[in-house]
Amino acid sequence: MNTLLLHCRPGFEGEVCAEISDQAARLGVAGYAKAKPNSAHAEFTCLEPGGAERLMQGQRFNRLIFPRQWARGDYLQLPETDRISVLLQALASYPVCGSLWLEVFDTNDGKELSNFCKKFEGPLRKALEKAGRLVEDVSKPRLLLTFKSGREVFLGMAEADNQAPWPMGIPRLKFPREAPSRSTLKLEEAWHFFIPREQWDARLSDEMTGVDLGAAPGGWTYQLVRRGMLVTAIDNGPMAESLMDTGLVTHLMVDGFTWKPRQPVDWMVCDIVEKPARTAAMVEEWIGGGHCREAVVNLKLPMKQRYAEVCKLLQRLQDAFAERRIKVAIACKQLYHDREEVTCHLRRL
Repeated sequence: MNTLLLHCRPGFEGEVCAEISDQAARLGVAGYAKAKPNSAHAEFTCLEPGGAERLMQGQRFNRLIFPRQWARGDYLQLPETDRISVLLQALASYPVCGSLWLEVFDTNDGKELSNFCKKFEGPLRKALEKAGRLVEDVSKPRLLLTFKSGREVFLGMAEADNQAPWPMGIPRLKFPREAPSRSTLKLEEAWHFFIPREQWDARLSDEMTGVDLGAAPGGWTYQLVRRGMLVTAIDNGPMAESLMDTGLVTHLMVDGFTWKPRQPVDWMVCDIVEKPARTAAMVEEWIGGGHCREAVVNLKLPMKQRYAEVCKLLQRLQDAFAERRIKVAIACKQLYHDREEVTCHLRRL
C-alpha cells in the first residue's frame, strides 16, 4: 500500500505532482510523483514501507490546494467476470472499513465508467458486509475504489476525517434557475468547503453586510442575497434586475480595486479577472485594513508555474498580516467549479 493516488482537475496534474512532492519532502517521505497530462490524476510512489500512510498522517487533506481527493493503496487487475471474488481476496489484507465510495477520474472515460460503478456498488457493498470487510462506523477508514476501467481498479483507503468531503471531491450542487450566471456555484461550493455547515447561521446570517467586487451580472451577489445579507455590488457593468428588485442590493458603478466601504462589512467576495498578485494585494488591504471580517476571492492563475505562484502569494499574505500583527486564517483550494484559478478564504481572528 505504498502508492498515493490524487484526483485533480484535468490539466493540473503537474501542479499536484509539485505540491505532493513538496509535502513529502517536508515530512521526509522518500518517493517520486508522476502523471500523464489531462488524465485528471497523479500518483506519488513511496520508496519505503509505510511511506504513503506517513504522508497522509502528516498532512491535512483540506490544506492541500490542487488535489480533489486522495487515497493510499495499490492497483488491481480484474477479470471480465466474478470481479467481486478477486476484490474480496485482495481486500483481505486491508483493515476493516467504515464506509465505501466508488470513484472515477474526471475525464470522458471516467464519465462512461460511472454507470458501471452505480450498478456494481450494490452487489459489492453486500459482499463486503457479508465478508465482514465493511461495517457502519464513521471512525474507521473509508474504502475508496477508483476505477480506471472495468478491468483495473485502485484499491485505496483514507481516514474518514482526512479526505474530500464528497466522492472524487465533486459536490453535487444544483444550479439555481434564478441565479444570473453559473459562477454562482463557485461561491456556493466555497461556503460548503471552507465553512462548517453548523456555523452557517452564525457566519452567513441575514443580519450581515457584504460587498461583491466585480459583481455584474450578480452570480456571487446572488449567494449573499440568498443568505439575506445587505449587499453593495461594485461593477461598471449592469446587474441582473431580479437581484435589484430584492431591495437588498446597492449597485455602485466604480472601480472595484480602489473603492472601500465607509463602515466595515462582514463579507467581501471577489471574482474579478485580474493578475493574481493584484487581487492578493487587494484582499490583504481589505482584511488587514479592517474593511471586512471574512473574504472569498478567486486568484486567476498564469499558464506556467501555477503552484509556485500560489505559494508565493499565500506566503506574501501571511508575511503582510504578521507585519500588521494581526491573526488571519488563510485557506486555499482549487474547487470543482473553478477553472484556471484557485479560491482563497480569509478570516480575521
